[in-house]
Amino acid sequence: MNWITNYVRPRINSIFSRREVPENLWSKCTECGTMLFHRELSDNLNVCTSCGHHMAISPRDRFGALFDGGVFVEIKVPEPVTDPLHFRDQKKYPDRMRAAQRDTGEAEAMLVAEGDMGGTPIIAAAQDFSFMGGSMGMYVGNAIIAAAERAVLLKRPLILFSAAGGARMQEGILSLMQMPRTTVAIQMLKEAGLPYIVVLTHPTTGGVTASYAMLGDVQIAEPNALICFAGPRVIEQTIREKLPEGFQRAEYLLDHGMLDRVTVRTEMRDELITITRMLLGKPPAVRGSLPKPEAEPIALPDQTEAKEADAKT
Repeated sequence: MNWITNYVRPRINSIFSRREVPENLWSKCTECGTMLFHRELSDNLNVCTSCGHHMAISPRDRFGALFDGGVFVEIKVPEPVTDPLHFRDQKKYPDRMRAAQRDTGEAEAMLVAEGDMGGTPIIAAAQDFSFMGGSMGMYVGNAIIAAAERAVLLKRPLILFSAAGGARMQEGILSLMQMPRTTVAIQMLKEAGLPYIVVLTHPTTGGVTASYAMLGDVQIAEPNALICFAGPRVIEQTIREKLPEGFQRAEYLLDHGMLDRVTVRTEMRDELITITRMLLGKPPAVRGSLPKPEAEPIALPDQTEAKEADAKT
C-alpha cells in the first residue's frame, strides 16, 4: 500500500497533471484590455499592437532599441549624500530607496549612456518612472550635469527621455535646487553649440517640466503622454471649471505650440537620427548596413580620337 501511495500515484499524477502556464507570458493592455504575448509586446517596444497604447518601458530597454546594435556604455554619475535630511514618513527614506532598487534593478531614477545612433555618436539620458515615480532628486541632477559635461567634452548632442512625477519630497529643498542646476547644465550645451533634444514620455510633470524637460532645441513627445506642471485634477479643483478634452496631453500641447512633434515609439529612433543629423549639419543617414556606393566617373572619349574618326568617314 505504501509503495502504491508513495510512488505509483505521484508518478501517475505527474504524467497526467496539467502543466501550469507561467503568469509572466502575457500582459494586459491597460487601455483596451487586449492580452498581449510578452515577446510580441517586447518586440514592439511595449506599444500595444491592438490600440497603439504606449506602456512604460525601462531606460535599458529604451537604450537597447535606440543605440546601434543595442550597444551602449554607461556614464558614471557622482553619488550624492544618502538621506541628507534623515526623512521619514511611513517608511525611512533609505528603506524606500532599497525597495525601489530591488524592484527595478537600478541604482537610481536616471540612466546615462553614450554610443552611436544611426552612426552618429550621442549622449543619452532616460528617467525611470518605476523608480519612485522617476522623481528628481540630487542623483538625477548629478546625472544630467554628468551627461551635459560628457556631451561638451566629446562634442556630442544630448538626447533626454523624461518621465517623472516631479521633485523628490524626501530631499526637500535639495531636490528643488536641481531645477536651477540642470538649467545651467543645459545652458552649457547651448553655449557649446550642441543640440539638446527632449523626448517627453508619460508622465512628465512637476519641477521636471519646469526645468530641463522644456528646454530642448526640439521637443518631441510620445502619443497621449501627460505633460504638465500641476495635474488636471488640481487645476479643476482650483479654478472650479471643467477642462477641455485631452487637456495637457501630448496632442493638445502640439496643437497649442508647446511641442514640435508627437512620434510613436516604434518610429522614434528614425526620427531622432534625422533630427540629430540635421542639427549637426550632416547629410541624411544611409539606410541599411552597407555604405553608400561612390559614383564612378564617366569616361569621356578623347577629342582627338573623335576628330580622326570623323575624318575617316
